[in-house]
Amino acid sequence: MAGSTSVVVAALFANGAISILKFLGYLATGSPSMLSETYHSISDTGNQVFLLIGIRDSKRGETQSHPFGHGKSQFFYSFLVSVMLFGIAGWESAKHGYDALMHPGHGGGGEALVLLGFEIEPVLVNVAILLGAIAFESYAFLKANAELRRQIEEYEWSGLVEAFRETSDVTTLTAFTEDTVALVGAVLALAGIGLTELTGNELFDAGAALLIGILLMGFAIALAWENKRLLIGESVPVDEEQALRDIVKNDPRVVHIDHFRASYVGPEKLLVALDVSFDPELDTEELDDHITEIEDELKAADDRVHFVYIEPEL
Repeated sequence: MAGSTSVVVAALFANGAISILKFLGYLATGSPSMLSETYHSISDTGNQVFLLIGIRDSKRGETQSHPFGHGKSQFFYSFLVSVMLFGIAGWESAKHGYDALMHPGHGGGGEALVLLGFEIEPVLVNVAILLGAIAFESYAFLKANAELRRQIEEYEWSGLVEAFRETSDVTTLTAFTEDTVALVGAVLALAGIGLTELTGNELFDAGAALLIGILLMGFAIALAWENKRLLIGESVPVDEEQALRDIVKNDPRVVHIDHFRASYVGPEKLLVALDVSFDPELDTEELDDHITEIEDELKAADDRVHFVYIEPEL
Protein backbone atom coordinates (compact mmCIF):
# COMPACT_ATOMS: atom_id res chain seq x y z
CA MET A 1 0.00 0.00 0.00
CA ALA A 2 2.83 2.41 0.89
CA GLY A 3 4.47 1.76 -2.48
CA SER A 4 1.23 2.51 -4.33
CA THR A 5 0.70 5.75 -2.40
CA SER A 6 4.20 7.09 -3.14
CA VAL A 7 3.75 6.25 -6.83
CA VAL A 8 0.46 8.18 -6.99
CA VAL A 9 1.77 11.20 -5.04
CA ALA A 10 4.80 11.48 -7.34
CA ALA A 11 2.54 11.37 -10.40
CA LEU A 12 0.11 13.91 -8.87
CA PHE A 13 2.75 16.61 -8.41
CA ALA A 14 4.37 15.91 -11.78
CA ASN A 15 1.11 16.03 -13.73
CA GLY A 16 -0.23 19.08 -11.89
CA ALA A 17 2.82 21.14 -12.81
CA ILE A 18 2.93 19.79 -16.37
CA SER A 19 -0.76 20.53 -17.08
CA ILE A 20 -0.26 24.21 -16.19
CA LEU A 21 2.82 24.49 -18.39
CA LYS A 22 1.15 22.77 -21.34
CA PHE A 23 -1.91 25.02 -21.12
CA LEU A 24 0.31 28.11 -21.07
CA GLY A 25 2.09 26.67 -24.10
CA TYR A 26 -1.23 26.23 -25.91
CA LEU A 27 -2.33 29.78 -25.07
CA ALA A 28 0.98 31.11 -26.39
CA THR A 29 1.14 29.07 -29.58
CA GLY A 30 -2.31 27.66 -30.40
CA SER A 31 -0.85 24.21 -31.13
CA PRO A 32 -3.57 21.50 -31.44
CA SER A 33 -1.29 18.81 -30.01
CA MET A 34 -0.45 21.05 -27.04
CA LEU A 35 -4.17 21.37 -26.28
CA SER A 36 -4.52 17.59 -26.51
CA GLU A 37 -1.59 17.21 -24.16
CA THR A 38 -3.22 19.73 -21.80
CA TYR A 39 -6.39 17.61 -21.69
CA HIS A 40 -4.18 14.60 -21.15
CA SER A 41 -2.27 16.07 -18.19
CA ILE A 42 -5.39 17.54 -16.57
CA SER A 43 -6.99 14.10 -16.78
CA ASP A 44 -3.88 12.51 -15.26
CA THR A 45 -3.93 15.01 -12.38
CA GLY A 46 -7.58 14.24 -11.71
CA ASN A 47 -6.76 10.55 -11.94
CA GLN A 48 -4.26 10.81 -9.10
CA VAL A 49 -6.83 12.56 -6.89
CA PHE A 50 -9.34 9.74 -7.49
CA LEU A 51 -6.68 7.10 -6.83
CA LEU A 52 -5.67 8.75 -3.55
CA ILE A 53 -9.34 8.81 -2.49
CA GLY A 54 -9.53 5.10 -3.32
CA ILE A 55 -6.40 4.34 -1.28
CA ARG A 56 -7.72 6.28 1.73
CA ASP A 57 -11.17 4.69 1.52
CA SER A 58 -9.75 1.17 1.17
CA LYS A 59 -7.93 1.51 4.51
CA ARG A 60 -11.22 1.50 6.41
CA GLY A 61 -11.63 -1.67 8.42
CA GLU A 62 -14.36 -4.29 8.45
CA THR A 63 -17.84 -3.16 9.45
CA GLN A 64 -21.24 -4.81 9.70
CA SER A 65 -22.19 -3.45 6.27
CA HIS A 66 -18.75 -4.29 4.78
CA PRO A 67 -17.58 -7.48 6.53
CA PHE A 68 -14.50 -7.85 4.31
CA GLY A 69 -13.45 -4.21 4.53
CA HIS A 70 -13.44 -1.51 1.87
CA GLY A 71 -10.55 -2.81 -0.25
CA LYS A 72 -12.60 -2.86 -3.43
CA SER A 73 -12.86 0.93 -3.25
CA GLN A 74 -9.55 1.03 -5.12
CA PHE A 75 -11.06 -1.10 -7.90
CA PHE A 76 -14.04 1.26 -8.14
CA TYR A 77 -12.03 4.48 -8.24
CA SER A 78 -9.57 3.02 -10.74
CA PHE A 79 -12.54 2.04 -12.92
CA LEU A 80 -13.89 5.58 -12.54
CA VAL A 81 -10.52 6.93 -13.65
CA SER A 82 -10.50 4.81 -16.80
CA VAL A 83 -14.07 5.60 -17.81
CA MET A 84 -14.61 9.22 -16.79
CA LEU A 85 -11.19 10.78 -17.04
CA PHE A 86 -9.25 8.74 -19.58
CA GLY A 87 -12.31 8.42 -21.80
CA ILE A 88 -13.35 12.08 -21.61
CA ALA A 89 -9.81 13.39 -22.09
CA GLY A 90 -9.24 10.96 -24.95
CA TRP A 91 -12.46 11.94 -26.69
CA GLU A 92 -11.79 15.67 -26.34
CA SER A 93 -8.22 15.26 -27.58
CA ALA A 94 -9.25 13.17 -30.57
CA LYS A 95 -12.11 15.52 -31.44
CA HIS A 96 -9.84 18.57 -31.30
CA GLY A 97 -7.23 16.83 -33.45
CA TYR A 98 -9.89 15.79 -35.99
CA ASP A 99 -11.25 19.34 -36.18
CA ALA A 100 -7.74 20.68 -36.73
CA LEU A 101 -7.23 18.16 -39.56
CA MET A 102 -10.51 19.12 -41.20
CA HIS A 103 -9.99 22.87 -40.75
CA PRO A 104 -6.25 23.55 -40.91
CA GLY A 105 -4.80 27.02 -40.51
CA HIS A 106 -6.83 28.04 -37.43
CA GLY A 107 -4.19 27.24 -34.85
CA GLY A 108 -2.68 30.68 -34.53
CA GLY A 109 0.42 31.31 -32.48
CA GLY A 110 2.67 32.13 -35.41
CA GLU A 111 4.10 35.41 -34.02
CA ALA A 112 7.21 35.51 -31.89
CA LEU A 113 6.75 35.85 -28.13
CA VAL A 114 8.54 38.49 -26.07
CA LEU A 115 9.91 37.34 -22.73
CA LEU A 116 12.14 39.61 -20.61
CA GLY A 117 12.88 41.68 -23.68
CA PHE A 118 13.86 38.68 -25.83
CA GLU A 119 11.90 37.37 -28.80
CA ILE A 120 11.23 33.64 -28.62
CA GLU A 121 9.79 31.52 -31.41
CA PRO A 122 6.52 29.77 -30.36
CA VAL A 123 7.83 26.38 -31.41
CA LEU A 124 10.69 26.71 -28.91
CA VAL A 125 8.18 27.35 -26.13
CA ASN A 126 6.36 24.12 -26.93
CA VAL A 127 9.58 22.13 -27.29
CA ALA A 128 10.87 23.38 -23.93
CA ILE A 129 7.58 22.55 -22.20
CA LEU A 130 7.39 19.07 -23.74
CA LEU A 131 10.99 18.27 -22.87
CA GLY A 132 10.27 19.35 -19.30
CA ALA A 133 7.13 17.19 -19.33
CA ILE A 134 9.15 14.20 -20.54
CA ALA A 135 11.61 14.72 -17.68
CA PHE A 136 8.83 14.93 -15.05
CA GLU A 137 6.94 11.99 -16.51
CA SER A 138 10.11 9.90 -16.66
CA TYR A 139 10.54 10.38 -12.90
CA ALA A 140 6.94 9.30 -12.20
CA PHE A 141 7.26 6.40 -14.68
CA LEU A 142 10.42 5.09 -13.02
CA LYS A 143 8.71 5.03 -9.60
CA ALA A 144 5.66 3.19 -10.97
CA ASN A 145 7.86 0.80 -12.95
CA ALA A 146 9.99 0.01 -9.88
CA GLU A 147 6.91 -0.88 -7.83
CA LEU A 148 5.47 -3.03 -10.62
CA ARG A 149 8.81 -4.79 -11.11
CA ARG A 150 8.93 -5.50 -7.37
CA GLN A 151 5.56 -7.23 -7.64
CA ILE A 152 6.67 -9.17 -10.73
CA GLU A 153 9.67 -10.50 -8.80
CA GLU A 154 7.67 -11.23 -5.64
CA TYR A 155 4.91 -13.19 -7.40
CA GLU A 156 7.20 -14.67 -10.09
CA TRP A 157 5.23 -13.31 -13.05
CA SER A 158 6.82 -13.63 -16.47
CA GLY A 159 6.78 -9.90 -17.21
CA LEU A 160 4.67 -6.79 -17.70
CA VAL A 161 2.01 -8.52 -19.79
CA GLU A 162 1.28 -11.10 -17.10
CA ALA A 163 1.47 -8.44 -14.38
CA PHE A 164 -1.12 -6.35 -16.24
CA ARG A 165 -3.37 -9.40 -16.49
CA GLU A 166 -2.90 -10.80 -12.97
CA THR A 167 -2.18 -7.95 -10.55
CA SER A 168 -4.78 -6.83 -8.04
CA ASP A 169 -2.87 -3.60 -7.29
CA VAL A 170 -4.85 -1.56 -9.79
CA THR A 171 -3.60 1.72 -8.31
CA THR A 172 -0.01 1.01 -9.32
CA LEU A 173 -1.20 -0.47 -12.62
CA THR A 174 -3.22 2.68 -13.43
CA ALA A 175 -0.34 4.99 -12.48
CA PHE A 176 2.10 2.94 -14.59
CA THR A 177 -0.28 3.02 -17.57
CA GLU A 178 -0.85 6.77 -17.21
CA ASP A 179 2.87 7.50 -17.06
CA THR A 180 3.56 5.30 -20.08
CA VAL A 181 0.82 6.97 -22.13
CA ALA A 182 1.98 10.40 -20.94
CA LEU A 183 5.52 9.75 -22.18
CA VAL A 184 4.31 8.44 -25.54
CA GLY A 185 1.87 11.38 -25.86
CA ALA A 186 4.59 13.94 -25.15
CA VAL A 187 6.86 12.33 -27.76
CA LEU A 188 4.01 12.34 -30.31
CA ALA A 189 3.29 16.01 -29.62
CA LEU A 190 6.98 16.83 -29.92
CA ALA A 191 7.18 14.99 -33.24
CA GLY A 192 4.01 16.67 -34.59
CA ILE A 193 5.18 20.15 -33.62
CA GLY A 194 8.68 19.50 -34.96
CA LEU A 195 7.43 18.21 -38.32
CA THR A 196 5.03 21.12 -38.66
CA GLU A 197 7.89 23.54 -38.01
CA LEU A 198 10.17 21.81 -40.52
CA THR A 199 7.61 21.40 -43.32
CA GLY A 200 5.18 24.24 -42.64
CA ASN A 201 2.35 21.67 -42.83
CA GLU A 202 0.00 22.02 -39.84
CA LEU A 203 -1.50 18.59 -40.51
CA PHE A 204 1.41 16.95 -38.65
CA ASP A 205 0.54 18.83 -35.46
CA ALA A 206 -3.17 18.09 -35.87
CA GLY A 207 -2.48 14.43 -36.62
CA ALA A 208 -0.42 14.14 -33.43
CA ALA A 209 -3.36 15.51 -31.46
CA LEU A 210 -5.67 12.90 -33.00
CA LEU A 211 -3.23 10.08 -32.25
CA ILE A 212 -2.91 11.20 -28.62
CA GLY A 213 -6.69 11.05 -28.26
CA ILE A 214 -6.90 7.59 -29.81
CA LEU A 215 -4.07 6.42 -27.53
CA LEU A 216 -5.92 7.67 -24.46
CA MET A 217 -9.21 6.05 -25.42
CA GLY A 218 -7.49 2.74 -26.20
CA PHE A 219 -5.84 2.55 -22.81
CA ALA A 220 -9.10 3.67 -21.17
CA ILE A 221 -10.81 0.57 -22.57
CA ALA A 222 -7.94 -1.71 -21.49
CA LEU A 223 -7.90 -0.34 -17.93
CA ALA A 224 -11.69 -0.52 -17.61
CA TRP A 225 -11.55 -4.19 -18.63
CA GLU A 226 -8.84 -4.99 -16.08
CA ASN A 227 -10.80 -3.30 -13.29
CA LYS A 228 -14.00 -5.07 -14.32
CA ARG A 229 -12.50 -8.51 -13.63
CA LEU A 230 -11.66 -7.49 -10.07
CA LEU A 231 -14.93 -5.67 -9.38
CA ILE A 232 -16.98 -8.76 -10.23
CA GLY A 233 -14.80 -11.03 -8.09
CA GLU A 234 -12.34 -12.85 -10.35
CA SER A 235 -10.52 -15.80 -8.81
CA VAL A 236 -6.75 -15.90 -8.38
CA PRO A 237 -4.61 -17.32 -11.22
CA VAL A 238 -4.68 -21.11 -11.54
CA ASP A 239 -1.07 -21.66 -10.47
CA GLU A 240 -1.46 -19.49 -7.37
CA GLU A 241 -4.70 -21.25 -6.46
CA GLN A 242 -3.00 -24.61 -6.89
CA ALA A 243 -0.21 -23.60 -4.52
CA LEU A 244 -2.77 -22.80 -1.82
CA ARG A 245 -4.71 -25.99 -2.57
CA ASP A 246 -1.55 -28.08 -2.16
CA ILE A 247 -0.97 -26.75 1.34
CA VAL A 248 -4.36 -28.11 2.38
CA LYS A 249 -4.34 -31.25 0.22
CA ASN A 250 -0.92 -32.38 1.49
CA ASP A 251 -2.03 -32.23 5.10
CA PRO A 252 -2.16 -35.84 6.44
CA ARG A 253 -5.46 -35.21 8.25
CA VAL A 254 -7.24 -33.95 5.13
CA VAL A 255 -9.08 -36.62 3.12
CA HIS A 256 -10.38 -34.46 0.29
CA ILE A 257 -10.97 -30.83 -0.76
CA ASP A 258 -14.59 -30.65 -1.90
CA HIS A 259 -14.66 -26.98 -2.92
CA PHE A 260 -11.99 -24.28 -3.07
CA ARG A 261 -12.68 -20.62 -3.77
CA ALA A 262 -10.20 -17.71 -3.64
CA SER A 263 -11.09 -14.20 -4.72
CA TYR A 264 -9.75 -10.67 -4.26
CA VAL A 265 -11.62 -8.43 -1.80
CA GLY A 266 -9.06 -5.65 -2.18
CA PRO A 267 -5.63 -4.94 -3.65
CA GLU A 268 -3.41 -7.87 -2.66
CA LYS A 269 -6.09 -9.03 -0.21
CA LEU A 270 -7.54 -12.52 -0.72
CA LEU A 271 -10.59 -14.26 0.66
CA VAL A 272 -10.19 -18.07 0.69
CA ALA A 273 -13.17 -20.35 1.38
CA LEU A 274 -12.91 -24.16 1.46
CA ASP A 275 -15.14 -27.17 2.01
CA VAL A 276 -12.82 -29.88 3.34
CA SER A 277 -13.32 -33.52 4.31
CA PHE A 278 -11.16 -34.36 7.33
CA ASP A 279 -10.09 -37.59 8.97
CA PRO A 280 -13.28 -38.89 10.64
CA GLU A 281 -11.21 -39.98 13.67
CA LEU A 282 -10.69 -36.33 14.70
CA ASP A 283 -12.90 -35.19 17.56
CA THR A 284 -14.47 -31.73 17.63
CA GLU A 285 -11.72 -30.06 19.62
CA GLU A 286 -8.96 -31.54 17.48
CA LEU A 287 -10.83 -30.51 14.35
CA ASP A 288 -11.16 -26.89 15.51
CA ASP A 289 -7.46 -26.73 16.43
CA HIS A 290 -6.45 -28.25 13.12
CA ILE A 291 -8.60 -25.84 11.09
CA THR A 292 -6.88 -22.96 12.87
CA GLU A 293 -3.49 -24.46 11.98
CA ILE A 294 -4.41 -24.67 8.29
CA GLU A 295 -5.66 -21.10 8.30
CA ASP A 296 -2.34 -19.94 9.77
CA GLU A 297 -0.39 -21.98 7.22
CA LEU A 298 -2.28 -20.41 4.29
CA LYS A 299 -1.70 -16.89 5.61
CA ALA A 300 1.98 -17.61 6.21
CA ALA A 301 2.40 -19.06 2.69
CA ASP A 302 0.89 -16.03 0.93
CA ASP A 303 0.72 -12.63 2.64
CA ARG A 304 -2.22 -11.68 0.41
CA VAL A 305 -4.47 -14.18 2.24
CA HIS A 306 -6.43 -12.11 4.78
CA PHE A 307 -9.62 -14.12 5.28
CA VAL A 308 -9.86 -17.92 5.47
CA TYR A 309 -13.09 -19.86 6.02
CA ILE A 310 -12.92 -23.65 6.23
CA GLU A 311 -16.13 -25.65 6.35
CA PRO A 312 -15.56 -29.27 7.48
CA GLU A 313 -17.53 -31.83 5.49
CA LEU A 314 -18.72 -35.22 6.65
